[in-house]
Amino acid sequence: MKIIDWYILKRFLVTFLFTLLILIPIAIAIDVSEKIDNFLEHPNLQLSEVLNDYYINFIIYYTNTFMPLALFIAVILFTSKLSSNTEIIAITNAKVSFTRFLYPYFIGASLVTLLSLAMNHYVVPKSSKIRKGFEKKYINTTKQANALKYVSNFSLQLTDSTYVFIRSFNTENKLGYDFNSEVYDGLELKSKLSADNIRYSEKDSIFTLTGWRKRLIFEGNDSIFSGSKLDTVFNFSPKDLVYKSALAQEMPSGELLKYINISKKRGVKNLNAYLVELYKRTSLPIASYILTIIAVGLAFRKRRGGTGLNLAIGVAIMFLYVFFMKVGEVLGSVAGVNSLSYVWLPNILFGFIAIYLYLHGRK
Repeated sequence: MKIIDWYILKRFLVTFLFTLLILIPIAIAIDVSEKIDNFLEHPNLQLSEVLNDYYINFIIYYTNTFMPLALFIAVILFTSKLSSNTEIIAITNAKVSFTRFLYPYFIGASLVTLLSLAMNHYVVPKSSKIRKGFEKKYINTTKQANALKYVSNFSLQLTDSTYVFIRSFNTENKLGYDFNSEVYDGLELKSKLSADNIRYSEKDSIFTLTGWRKRLIFEGNDSIFSGSKLDTVFNFSPKDLVYKSALAQEMPSGELLKYINISKKRGVKNLNAYLVELYKRTSLPIASYILTIIAVGLAFRKRRGGTGLNLAIGVAIMFLYVFFMKVGEVLGSVAGVNSLSYVWLPNILFGFIAIYLYLHGRK
């Protein structure tokens, strides 16, 4: 690498870190102002617990979230500074092409992308599990807690021939009502196990059925058995009954992918919320390249208004990107749609803008 490459790369990384160090304290200050009442409601809550279980993981989560934004703003800031100081004019006069000028930018974007990918797929999910556990214990409202606590009218395919139906289930005390398990041979029902109540024991992974009835279907006659209590095992746990995007955020990508594949085999109809979470862990880091090209294209040429105008345009573009990203996540979570296309939609749209600015910059 040439001296100018090291110079640009150094400015890239320093400005990027400086921008993150500005954004994170602002996020913490806003969060403290919102959550201080929740913290004070618990007199036994220690400051060390707040810092270690919540705010350290809060910083990890939002540092990763703000990376593309910080990268975009950082590139606009220091590239505008290069332009206003006529340093870019000197570089272009030295017969350095726009493509060659982007070389150190792409090295910096690659470093940020690799870091973001590692955090998205491995670090942040584990961190989020600790943070959300703290939120569930000290912060979440009753309505939010109940959304994860109660499951109703749930169906699950355990094997190619076995199906489970539960009228309602409380994931906190592991107790459910109106349970049915049906075994089929093709389209023909072979047996049915029903129970008034079903309770799960985490200690030995056993389900206890109370008020149970079992019907075996044969040609010409049926056999019916019943009893007050029956201990048995099934190939699922209460965790499999709750399909919420919040739970997907707590799973490392390997575990999340395995969970999605198992759920598909069990016949779960809508896993798009999980697919959206899996896909965006890659799409958002990759956006660093697209946003870098857009930022350089905006700030490459010296213009009236200088850094302030470039920054205003950049912030507007960033908000549009975030808007399309959120819309894509919501639409991608709807049953029956292609989640991958919706998650990558912002990158595709802004990719065209990046290509236009790149071609314009080459002239």
